[in-house]
Amino acid sequence: MSLKYSLGKLPARKDAVKFKLSNYAVALPTPPAKAGHYSLVSKWGMLGNDRYGDCVWAGAAHETMLWNEEATNLVVFDDTCVLSDYSAVTGFNPNNPNSDQGTDMQVAASYRQKTGVKDVVGKRHKVGAYVAVTLKNVTEMKQAIYLFSGVGVGFQFPKSAMAQFNAGKPWTIVSSSPIDGGHYVPAVGYDSRYLYVVTWGQVQKMTWGFFKKYADEIVAYLSPEFLTGNKSLEGFDITQLQTDLSALT
Repeated sequence: MSLKYSLGKLPARKDAVKFKLSNYAVALPTPPAKAGHYSLVSKWGMLGNDRYGDCVWAGAAHETMLWNEEATNLVVFDDTCVLSDYSAVTGFNPNNPNSDQGTDMQVAASYRQKTGVKDVVGKRHKVGAYVAVTLKNVTEMKQAIYLFSGVGVGFQFPKSAMAQFNAGKPWTIVSSSPIDGGHYVPAVGYDSRYLYVVTWGQVQKMTWGFFKKYADEIVAYLSPEFLTGNKSLEGFDITQLQTDLSALT
């Protein structure tokens, strides 16, 4: 049986995120051939996105789960707490289908910085800062994933991608497939062929060609929760970058 899940990203606004990762290109390390710690998370969960257009918030929870696993902390989210943030920002009401209109990525990023997303025990998890990643720039995308682990990718979702997902196949370009809407996924790894993202409770591959064609906004978040002694699992010390980004935002 073919299933159709919800999307939920509102249209991209050009330069909505003012500060760019490219400003730091000279200081950023050369990314390795492959990266990603997504195998640390054993169960991602749908977090409401099978029924509602809360993909931006499900993605935020998935990113937070991964960051904390990297620091050997267990953080749990469920449908209720994720949908509560969706409601707080957008006015979503599960009893009113017309209120399920999706989320602006920049608005969500600002909320995540100022307020933070809520887990099942009521604890809020904030990001320290966020920056835009240059569209279609594969090297910069790899740098962002290598440095920040979870990177938010907003893209135009072609109808063909739902069939590919249901069939367990990578997202690839299907010529002339119509767009169903906007979707948000955390990018959590990569290799030479694929970008690895989390959607609808599992890790999904997309080709780099698919990424370059359909991604229309990308946000890298600096979370203090995945750092141990100001260093990531890769050992990259981002103290100065953290200071600079916090000052900018």
